[in-house]
Amino acid sequence: MKDAALAPLNLVYGDDAHGIFLYQGDCLEVLDAIYAKHGDDGCFDMIFADPPYFLSNGGITCHAGRMVKVDKGDWDRSRGPELNHEFNTEWLRRCQRVLKPNGTIWVTGTHHVIFSVGYAMQQLGFKILNDIAWEKPNPPPNLSCRYFTHSTETVLWAAKTEKSRHLFNYNLMRQLNKGKQMKTVWIMTSPKNGEKAFGKHPTQKPVALVERCLLAATNEGDRVLDPFMGGGTTAVACIRLHRFFVGVELNLTYLLTASKRANREIIEVWLREFCVRVEVAVYNQNDLDLSVSLIDRSAPMSDKPEIQAERIFHETKFVFLSCAQVRAGSVVHTTVDSDIQSAWSHTPQSAKLITTHVVRCETEILRVKSS
Repeated sequence: MKDAALAPLNLVYGDDAHGIFLYQGDCLEVLDAIYAKHGDDGCFDMIFADPPYFLSNGGITCHAGRMVKVDKGDWDRSRGPELNHEFNTEWLRRCQRVLKPNGTIWVTGTHHVIFSVGYAMQQLGFKILNDIAWEKPNPPPNLSCRYFTHSTETVLWAAKTEKSRHLFNYNLMRQLNKGKQMKTVWIMTSPKNGEKAFGKHPTQKPVALVERCLLAATNEGDRVLDPFMGGGTTAVACIRLHRFFVGVELNLTYLLTASKRANREIIEVWLREFCVRVEVAVYNQNDLDLSVSLIDRSAPMSDKPEIQAERIFHETKFVFLSCAQVRAGSVVHTTVDSDIQSAWSHTPQSAKLITTHVVRCETEILRVKSS
């Protein structure tokens, strides 16, 4: 969805094949540009938003067993309840305009912001469908010992208007919940280390949380927007679940992290569509004795994969080794041939004289067929 109306904005990452586009910019400006292009009909089936919580005001928390200040950046500092609510109203108004008539929005937040978000939704005419409690099983302790430990965040799910006929994949949610209706308390851990491999965002959400929202309210091929993309969790979830995605982030550092995560996920999705099989056989020196008939004693891959697949690549490579001394082994020649006899005939005489072993490597790449 690389619209002409968005051309002046800074597109940092784009993948046309998967419909993934990450922009740097103020979300209000980008949302205005999208609305100018598409009008009141909207273009997004779902929005996932993790807006500023306005909690970076000199408080303390526990991180990695140490007391640290709650200072996520200027973007997270409170300007007072009135201005905070005005900001929430403005970005929600713009999100509402770019949603399709039956589209929905998911907004996460702590008590610092979520009540304002909920009130703004009511003012703007959204239909609040559910308020979900995301429970973290291992929250940081409350260091002041004057409050209960903060172990939950709220996720509000709302339809564009009271008249919207929103999508809810009820049967899928029930299936994921072992045949029972899914409740509004979701127990999920915070993002795992692998989700922070390229950097982390201070309010980063686990991919599993966003995936569940996407599975509940969208189908494959739907369009999703994240106006506060951060480190790109929504992008990763959309790529994984085959949804098109537009993300907006003001901070370039976070945006570059999101770009790296999106790029890695696209590669991993590609790899999941294929099965790579490797078989290795080793010939001793006697196997290459030219005084006897040369027979390729290793049969080609005879075991058939246990999945429905089509072979799209096959290669047999022979690696000639000189391993007369265990600690001084080296590769003296390589060749791609159909059998050991051909490989030996194509090997230079100088390499033959010092060859002690030959390793035969066979590789297949299979395209997994849809079931």
